[in-house]
Amino acid sequence: MRKPELIAAVAKKTGMPESKASDAVNSVFGTISDVLAQGDEVAISGFGTFRVAARPAREGRNPQTGEPMKIRAGKTPRFTPGASLKRTVDGG
Repeated sequence: MRKPELIAAVAKKTGMPESKASDAVNSVFGTISDVLAQGDEVAISGFGTFRVAARPAREGRNPQTGEPMKIRAGKTPRFTPGASLKRTVDGG
């Protein structure tokens, strides 16, 4: 499912116009992104937790030349599913 399909599904399920559903979906994703950018986490009960994880600097290889190269440290978003979501996906 892509974002336009998600917006259409939200609009259908809630009975709101697609323009309002689009605003709602964009607001949710935007808020999650903003909170993660601040270094905080977003925990949605029954769904899961979004958090920021530190990725240390490491050495890699250039795929074209095979030469070693340094990869800088960084931050990356992580998602840990909640128990309810795991059960739903597992069919339970």
